[in-house]
Amino acid sequence: MEDLASLVHQTADRLAGQTVGAVVAGLADGAVEFHGVGRTGPGGGAPGPRTLFEIGSVTKVFTSLLLARLILDDTVRLDEPLADVLGEGAVVPARGGVPITLRHLATHTSGLPRLPRGMAVRALLRPNKPDPYAGCTAEAVLAGLARTRLRAVPGRGFRYSNLGVGLLGLALARRAGAEYGELVAREVGGPLGLVDTCLRPAAKQSERLAVGHSASGQPVPYWDLAAIPGMGGLLSTAADLSILLRAQLSAEREPDGPLAPAITTTRATRHRVNAFAWAHLGWLGHRLHAQQGGHLQLWHNGGTGGFASFVAFDPDKQVGVAILANSCRSVDPAGTALLRRLQQDFATAG
Repeated sequence: MEDLASLVHQTADRLAGQTVGAVVAGLADGAVEFHGVGRTGPGGGAPGPRTLFEIGSVTKVFTSLLLARLILDDTVRLDEPLADVLGEGAVVPARGGVPITLRHLATHTSGLPRLPRGMAVRALLRPNKPDPYAGCTAEAVLAGLARTRLRAVPGRGFRYSNLGVGLLGLALARRAGAEYGELVAREVGGPLGLVDTCLRPAAKQSERLAVGHSASGQPVPYWDLAAIPGMGGLLSTAADLSILLRAQLSAEREPDGPLAPAITTTRATRHRVNAFAWAHLGWLGHRLHAQQGGHLQLWHNGGTGGFASFVAFDPDKQVGVAILANSCRSVDPAGTALLRRLQQDFATAG
């Protein structure tokens, strides 16, 4: 059995030829190891645990933790209709007489399309294209929502929707009377002690911000998801994500730990996707076939025009993985392979 540091280094070294720069974090036996390869940008050195990256859809995990926190303090209800939380004037589509609820948004069962109405998917694929979400003001998003036809009756089936979780973040911010970034910092970042997870970096943080790159290796602009950042607008670091993973791993064993009640709330909801996979609030889950070890894997990935991310863990084996890269090529295969290796070699849970 190889030690944790060796496995993390090997994973990072394999990514060195596939991405501009990357940081790998591995957690096992109560320890965490980091290793960075490549460069943060033109003329930059290798990224480290405190290098900031866009984390894309890993943001959805934070949005769902925010939802859980607001549920626990009675600010919102899980099965409250989206229209009620958005407030007066919001027109929200329904189907089969079933309204969209916050539960539906967080589990991707709302029937909403993947992207806001009128969004050109090809814009996401063009190198150096300006932020395709920049025009998503609250007014534009809600106007498009009013004209949207649901693809399915809410609650009936899983259909991944960036728009759905973006609307969830917008609705929570409206109900709480604060900006999304402020809410995440107060309700999630503060209790966990996250120092770098944010929507917009401060001046000192900007010095540690990696430069995103397209598939062709060209620098690309950062994304600002305007009114719907809850679907993918956060920046974070491998150090902060390792803290998040520690909290996820310890939640059931330490019910009084930071955010443990909220974490337990997110995992208590479970919508079956197929025989092997399901959706919690935020996290996606599956169990490997018995021939592959039968291990539990809870995960989320992310991607923007210039960044890729992958975060996953197994609360049974008490192991976790986070990978951040500053190019848009997926790091999922490397993250999945490392998680499986940790599940095979480490078993703190016994």
